[in-house]
Amino acid sequence: MDAIRGTAHGTAPVPLSVLDLVTVGRGGTATQALRTSVDLARLAERRGFHRHWVAEHHSMPGVASSSPAVILAHLAAHTERIRLGSGGVMLPNHAPLVIAEQFGTLEALAPGRVDLGLGRAPGTDGATAAALRRTARPNEGADDFPQQLAELTRFLDDDFPGGHPYARIHAVPGPVQGPPGRPPVWLLGSSGFSARLAGALGLPFAFAHHFSAANTLPALDLYRESFRPSEVLDAPYAVIGVSALASDDEREARRQALTGALAMVRLRTGRPGLVPTPEEAEAHEFSPLEREFVDSWLGNVVYGTPDTVRAGLDDLQKRTGADELMITANVHGGDARLRSYELIADAYVLPTAG
Repeated sequence: MDAIRGTAHGTAPVPLSVLDLVTVGRGGTATQALRTSVDLARLAERRGFHRHWVAEHHSMPGVASSSPAVILAHLAAHTERIRLGSGGVMLPNHAPLVIAEQFGTLEALAPGRVDLGLGRAPGTDGATAAALRRTARPNEGADDFPQQLAELTRFLDDDFPGGHPYARIHAVPGPVQGPPGRPPVWLLGSSGFSARLAGALGLPFAFAHHFSAANTLPALDLYRESFRPSEVLDAPYAVIGVSALASDDEREARRQALTGALAMVRLRTGRPGLVPTPEEAEAHEFSPLEREFVDSWLGNVVYGTPDTVRAGLDDLQKRTGADELMITANVHGGDARLRSYELIADAYVLPTAG
C-alpha cells in the first residue's frame, strides 16, 4: 500500500505528481522532447514530486510517448527515488503477456518504484488502433478489457490455475525468478467504466480531468460508491490529472497555455501536428466554434502566477476530494514546462532532495 499512498509534502494538501506527454513543439524534435523528459524527471525527484508518469499515444506528431516502457526504462536510469509509471499503457493495444514482461523488466530495473497504469481507450484514432491491433474492429479490445486485465494480473502474479492453457507460461522477469515483486496496477479512465471496475476490484484509480472535466465528479463518485476493499487497498485512492502552467508573468502563462489549446483544436478537428509556438497561437484567427472550444478548454487549465496556480489546484482538490494531483503541462516550450514545475514546487514549499 505504501507504493500507492504517498505522503503529502511541504504545504501541499495532497501529494503532487507529474504526467508527461513528452511534448514536441514546432521547431523542436523528438530527441529534444525526450531529453526534456529526463530533465523533468530529475527535477520532479529533486523537488519532492511523488511520481512521474508517461502516457501512451500514437500517430500524434505533438507527442513522443508512443512507447511508455522504453521511456520509463530510460528515466529509471537517470533517477534514483521517484516513482515511475504509465499513465497509461492502453491495454487493448497489446497482448497482456507482453505488458507483464515489459513491466516485470522495469520492476527488475527499478525495484519498488514502478507503477502500471492501464487504460482501455486506444490512445489514438480508429484507423491507427486497427493498425496497432491488426483488426478492423477498433473497439474489440476495449470491449474485452476486464478479461485482458484479469489475464494480465494472472501473468504478473504467475498464478494461473492448474489446467489453464497458460498455466505453464511465465512472464519473465517475474515471480518465477523470485524477488523483486511486481508493480501495482492502476486503472485510468475518462468516464464511468473504469471508475466502476477499479472500485469493484479495489484498485487505485486515476481520472483524466485534464480532458474530461465534466465527468470528473460523477466518475469519482462512482469509483467511491463501487469500491470494495482488497489486498491492495482498504479505502479508495483517486488521482486526477490536471493541466497546470505556472509562470513568473500572468501574460506569459496564458501565451503558453494557448499553445496547448490550439494543439487540441487541431487534434479534435482531425489536424494533429506539432504543438504551435506562442507566436503562432497568438496570431491564429480562431473561428467562433474554435474560440468556444478554446474558452472551454482553458477554463479547465490552471494557469497564471505561482500563487494563482496554487489557489486553483487547492480549490480543485477540495472540490473533488482527490488523494493526489498529477500535473501535466502540454505546452510548446520545454523550458516553460520545467520552469512551471519549479514554480509550483516553490509555491507549495516542496522539499528539495539532497
